[in-house]
Amino acid sequence: MNPQFPIYIASYKRWDSRLTVKALDSMKVPYKVIVDKIDYDKYANVIPEEKLLVLPPEYREQYDTFDKSLTTTGAGAARNFAWDHSISIGASHHWVMDDNFQGFWRLNRNTEGRLTSGTGLKVMEDFVLRYNNIALSGPNYEQFVKAVDAVPPFVKNTRIYSCLLIRNDIPFRWRGTYNEDTDLSLRVLKGGWATIQFNAFLVDKITTQRLKGGNQEEFYSKEGTKPKSQMLADMHPDVAEVVWKFNRWHHKVNYKPFANNSLGNCSHIPTYKVNNYGMKLVKFLSDNI
Repeated sequence: MNPQFPIYIASYKRWDSRLTVKALDSMKVPYKVIVDKIDYDKYANVIPEEKLLVLPPEYREQYDTFDKSLTTTGAGAARNFAWDHSISIGASHHWVMDDNFQGFWRLNRNTEGRLTSGTGLKVMEDFVLRYNNIALSGPNYEQFVKAVDAVPPFVKNTRIYSCLLIRNDIPFRWRGTYNEDTDLSLRVLKGGWATIQFNAFLVDKITTQRLKGGNQEEFYSKEGTKPKSQMLADMHPDVAEVVWKFNRWHHKVNYKPFANNSLGNCSHIPTYKVNNYGMKLVKFLSDNI
């Protein structure tokens, strides 16, 4: 199965690595890659042109960086274009993904299995569509879920990072040069909407600072991580602060005020019967699937 909603990859100077592109290609999942016009030819050399979208310059020019002294927009401008593009084709939701995913996984009985089709994305969509108050959802990071830990299949009302299924009619758009995922999650939650972070499905994301291009090239390699953490604290001083841990600056967010945000009315309560959507656990002779 494939997801029913369009998938957009916001990519910046990563035509060489193309990790998310390769991951989705291996699963035979359709997508569009949003790129800057100056880099179009480099991407077109390695990605079919029908899968490319050029970011209109006005999305960068009009983007709210939150700090007017900043001239870079990060991925937010491309993500706003993805939002508008999906509305223009009649979609009620859309997926937007970073460009540094190595693969997607299913977690079942504390065993991680690599997804070889888009079925996991379809399952997440079907769950979200049962309820009328879920604004954002998406898979957790694979590295955050250890096989020895007991984790629920999903967590309500927390941040959604990097791989987001977004409801198109919510009254928000991306803003901020840094931590725009956390900012959007917090504004959604403060607005009374709900979020769902799935543990049943995971994404294997390479840390931004380990891969050239993207935000690493645009600013992290020059200024470190404190400015991005400070921006989030400035955006949401009621729930966010800057902390030092693991030898670098991080943001720390309190999501407890939003714990009781409702998922909304459930339009379809399935009968209690296991539905694996045809997914099977298969052992491959090689990791090169």
